[in-house]
Amino acid sequence: MSRPNETYMTLDAIRLIESARALVPVLAARAAEAEKAGKVPVETIRDLQEAGLFRVLQPRRFGGYELDPRVFYQVQMTLAEGCMSTAWIYGVIGVHNWQLPLFPEQAQQDVWSGGTGTLIASTYMPTGKAEPVEGGYRFSGRWSFSSGVEHCQWIFLGGLLPKQDGSGALEHTTFLLPAADFTIVHNWDVLGLRATGSHDIVVEDVFVPAHRTQRTNDHSDAGCPGRAHNSAPLYKIPFTQVFQRAVSGACIGALQGAIDDFRRRAAAHVGKHGGKTAEDPNAQSAVSEAMMTVDALKLVLMRNIARVVECAVTGERMSVEDRLLQRAQSAQVPKVCAERVDALMRASAASGMYKTNPVERTLRDIYQSRGHIANNTDAYARAHGAVMLGLPNADPFV
Repeated sequence: MSRPNETYMTLDAIRLIESARALVPVLAARAAEAEKAGKVPVETIRDLQEAGLFRVLQPRRFGGYELDPRVFYQVQMTLAEGCMSTAWIYGVIGVHNWQLPLFPEQAQQDVWSGGTGTLIASTYMPTGKAEPVEGGYRFSGRWSFSSGVEHCQWIFLGGLLPKQDGSGALEHTTFLLPAADFTIVHNWDVLGLRATGSHDIVVEDVFVPAHRTQRTNDHSDAGCPGRAHNSAPLYKIPFTQVFQRAVSGACIGALQGAIDDFRRRAAAHVGKHGGKTAEDPNAQSAVSEAMMTVDALKLVLMRNIARVVECAVTGERMSVEDRLLQRAQSAQVPKVCAERVDALMRASAASGMYKTNPVERTLRDIYQSRGHIANNTDAYARAHGAVMLGLPNADPFV
């Protein structure tokens, strides 16, 4: 009998990845204007929806494909070859269609009964203040970095609630709110990923029913009540093992896009002093090392997610050492990609510094991605290294 990990490339999976591939030139043509506007175009969101791309991780019973996460990351990396901002918001919005199925059934009905194409934004930083009241919580706070929120009708927001074991300790909780309950503060003016529109969110004393909360790091069936109706192994994967790659995978595809742009330009470019970029040893090394990096990063990503899926299927719990290694490897992706695209930029010479060179935008986008807490390379390498040297695990998400 075939192992589950060997059969994930279904006909639907192949079609969805091919649909993402067909969008790459369209996204590339829109990327500069999207950056100027500070927002991925509505047309692009419509293209992603019509292709079914947001439904990769969504349950079949709500019109989704319920596919292996490797399909999701392949779609994201492919989209990033055309526009990293688009791929970024695809990653963070698309992964929410995996988390909502962990919520109580009523929360899923609240969002998807009005349309299974409804999109959910997020910002998980636990800054929300929740006061228990009958039936739920009074909820307030301000959050930063809600990517693509202008395209969404609901939002996941982070807060802290006492653990249900009576210990008095606090645990991260995801609160689900409709658009009517929050305000967008348009303040996203940054170095890169400008088209993601990752604005601040403000909530002022709204009621959140208890069924619209989920204990983010509680991976038990009790902590994920939606599994009663969404029983596929996909929904047994711990939150961090799905989410961490949603904010690093776009860098791999963006580096591939930069390689393609650099090769097209370098093959024909002759500098002001007569030197051909294609004959420059630095350019030759830069493009080869970048290509090797993309290949290596994709191999590690697919191997790691295969192991994640295997554990979800068999019920095996991955060791803390392996979980921490995977987290560190995911966080390292933006750092390594930034180094490679930086080398491509240096090999582009003075004329490559103009904004007409798409590699320049990719450089800024990848550097911006390093600011995400899940991409803090040094912190997660230290967390893994500490455990490997005999110290206790200090990462609450792992």
